[in-house]
Amino acid sequence: MADIGGGRPFHHRLFPDGAEPEQTAAWLADLIADHAALELGVGTGRVALPLSERIGDVVGVDSSPEMLAVLRRSLAVSPRPVVPVHGDIRDYTDGRGYGLVYCLGDTLSALLDPADQQKVLDRCADALAPGGTVVLETRNPAAVDALHGGRPWESFLLPYAGKDTGLLAYCTREEDSPIWNLSYVWFEEGRAHTASEVSRLTEPEELDAYADRAGLSLHGRYGDWRGTPFTGTEPMVISAYRAQGDR
Repeated sequence: MADIGGGRPFHHRLFPDGAEPEQTAAWLADLIADHAALELGVGTGRVALPLSERIGDVVGVDSSPEMLAVLRRSLAVSPRPVVPVHGDIRDYTDGRGYGLVYCLGDTLSALLDPADQQKVLDRCADALAPGGTVVLETRNPAAVDALHGGRPWESFLLPYAGKDTGLLAYCTREEDSPIWNLSYVWFEEGRAHTASEVSRLTEPEELDAYADRAGLSLHGRYGDWRGTPFTGTEPMVISAYRAQGDR
C-alpha cells in the first residue's frame, strides 16, 4: 500500500499476528532444506519472525524505515535470527545463496512498471541457492474483476474485532488497465485514519513469463497457505518457482 513507506498507524491491525502468518511460515518452512531465507518486502516481520523460529536465519529487506523500526523493536523484545535490511527489492544483493526467497502480499503489485517487477524476479533468481525455491504471493486479477462485477468502482466494509472497528474501502479499476486504485478509511474507537494503494494486477501467466526470463520455472501454484491447488477464484495467487532444470 502506498502508505507503507510513511508508517501507516493501523498497519498492524489490518494484518495482525496470529494464525494466518503462523500457517504461512509453516508452509514456507517445509520448502527449505538448508541455507537461510530471504524475504523481499519484510515489513514488520509478521511472517519472517515465526519463520525464523522454524528454520533459523531470515534476512528481511524493506524500503520503509518505519516498518523496519517496528521489526527491530520486536527483535529487541524477543530476539530471533532475523536480520532487517533497509534496501530496494529491485536491486538488493548480498552475494549469499538462499534456500528460500519469497515476496508476499501486495509487495510485487506495488511496483507499477513491468520492468521493475521483472527486476524483482531477476533478484530472486540470483539469490537462490541450488535446489532452492522462490515463492511469490500476488493479488488475483480475476478475483478483483469479480469484486467489481463489471463496474469501474466498488466499495466495501470489513468489520474487525474491537469496539467500532472496521475498514471502509473504495476501489476503482479502469477497463483494459492492470492498475487498481484503492482508498481506505480505518475506524477504531471513534478515530479514523486514511490510506491509499495503487497496485498493478499481474496475471499468473505474466509472472511465469518474468520467471522464465529469470531462469526459473513453475513448480506449483496454490490458492492458500495450506497448499490447496489454485482454482482461479481465490483472492491471492501463490506461485512457487525453481531454477530451470531443478525438480
